Amino acid sequence: MSDPTVKGWCPGAYRPMMSGDGLIIRVRPRAGQLSAAQTLGLCDIARTHANGLIDLTNRANLQLRGVDEAKHQAVLDALLALDLLDETPEIEARRNIIVAPLRQAGSLSERLADALTSRLGDLPPLPAKFGFAIDADGARQLENAPADIRIEAAPCGLIVRADGSPLGQAVTPDTAIDAVLTLARWFQTSKTNDIRRMAPHLAATPLPHCFACETTGARAPMLTPGKIKAGQIYGAPFGSMPAADLARLVEKSNATAMIVTPFRQFLLLDAQPTATTFITEPNDARLRVDACSGAPACPAASIATRDVANAIAPHLSGQTLHVSGCAKGCARPRPADVVLVGNDGAFDLVQNGHPWDVPSLCGLTLEQAVKEIGPR
Repeated sequence: MSDPTVKGWCPGAYRPMMSGDGLIIRVRPRAGQLSAAQTLGLCDIARTHANGLIDLTNRANLQLRGVDEAKHQAVLDALLALDLLDETPEIEARRNIIVAPLRQAGSLSERLADALTSRLGDLPPLPAKFGFAIDADGARQLENAPADIRIEAAPCGLIVRADGSPLGQAVTPDTAIDAVLTLARWFQTSKTNDIRRMAPHLAATPLPHCFACETTGARAPMLTPGKIKAGQIYGAPFGSMPAADLARLVEKSNATAMIVTPFRQFLLLDAQPTATTFITEPNDARLRVDACSGAPACPAASIATRDVANAIAPHLSGQTLHVSGCAKGCARPRPADVVLVGNDGAFDLVQNGHPWDVPSLCGLTLEQAVKEIGPR
């Protein structure tokens, strides 16, 4: 188990994290996709062995919370039976791969994801949060998703790019994975011990000369809830999905599969329209709000973050909002227009920043916070 007060920990399934409400177990669906049967099976695990919620992470993974330590092995057995878990902890911990969510079956992105998955054993030891993005089919969908090594389409063709660099290495589908492995080895051998991610490493260490290809390719529009050709995209408020609601939606919509995205949204393939509690409108204010699990689930938090976020969302006028239970800011690594930070049950207010930045106001009540955030 890990210390839940330490930021930077990345829980897995075999090696979960203890939190205020029990174990946090991360599930990494292969290429971010689950069949309808796997989705329903995971919902059953969440209701039987956890707190009944499934969280979407910004790495296109899923998390179960509130798992009793005595039930950990039962959860592992159930995940293995659903083919949602690797057979060894070592491979499971390395499978930090995000795949472009709006790809077609059999696309280049899917083929490269399969190829990288088969070579995970060739990777060097890497930090727990070190990850990969595969975005090889046209306009880039994963520019805002966290990753350290990216395979992307670019004007010069297919490239491998180190996150934080504007340049990539030109590759072919047959050479891309070897280039990824070489870049991962370069990172591991050239970094200092305190460096965990690629972008800060590049600030002090130049890339090899083979990275010389421009990457000014097209960017895909931001993903939003709504009907698309492949099915239906839904939003999950604050990345949290009640398992009972998700199971009901999958069954009633006759969806064939679910694709998880790193944007607190999920795609149900072949889904038919049906009533749901999930977000279906692209202008829903909750899509601009990030909130961690908060109290009492997290021992570092002193406020019920998602209750606060629900209360404040209707008062937003286009701003992004981050409600953080403490100054660690686990739910959103990027700055937000407005940040509320729990502090002994009250709120500190940060404008255009992160929870760890110096607040402009301290010790606010919820009513005072709404007044400060709402339209003037």
